[in-house]
Amino acid sequence: MEPARLNVREALENRRACRSFLGRPLPPGLLDDFVDRARRTPSAGNAQGVEFLVLEGSEQTAAYWEVTLPERNRDVFPWPGLLLAPALVVIYADADRYLERYSEPDKSAAGLGGSDEDWPIPYWFIDAAFAALALQLLVVGEDLGCCFFGLFGRERAVADRIGAPERQRAIGAGAIGYPAPEDQRASASTGRGRRDLDEVLHRGRWSIPDVSPPEDHR
Repeated sequence: MEPARLNVREALENRRACRSFLGRPLPPGLLDDFVDRARRTPSAGNAQGVEFLVLEGSEQTAAYWEVTLPERNRDVFPWPGLLLAPALVVIYADADRYLERYSEPDKSAAGLGGSDEDWPIPYWFIDAAFAALALQLLVVGEDLGCCFFGLFGRERAVADRIGAPERQRAIGAGAIGYPAPEDQRASASTGRGRRDLDEVLHRGRWSIPDVSPPEDHR
């Protein structure tokens, strides 16, 4: 029997970072299906400058962890169950595709085809983030676990290991797999409450919510 699929609303409500996985492999072809769907998110000028590095199986995922979390550091790593995820997807943004696209006749008037500095906000990172979120929602929608995290100072080491071109920028990686029944250690961030809607929703103009303490009527 196939697992029940969640719609987008349900996937957003149920999405939580999973940091402890079972080592069970994913069904064949499932990751390709996720990537095929996630790549359909919007991209500026339809430049389609987002690429996905899929690492599946213990041999491929181990190569990633070897350069991002050396063996000597694993004794103090708070989430060892994260390393059991059967798949990792690293999401890359390719600035050159945007520069080339915005040098074409129908886009050249925007003045964005020269260099990265011409973009006040680099849309290749935004589009890659769209794809990363779509991937997470697709995973959660299949009742699987996902944790998205940055590469930070290890980005170059990962690129060297897997042969990624220098201009490809990794915005982060997603660990994907079957969640362990009990998360070995939840992040301290999970204890933070969610901000009220009235605090983040501004109607017509920017508003500052009243956060003054209630009057003392003693």
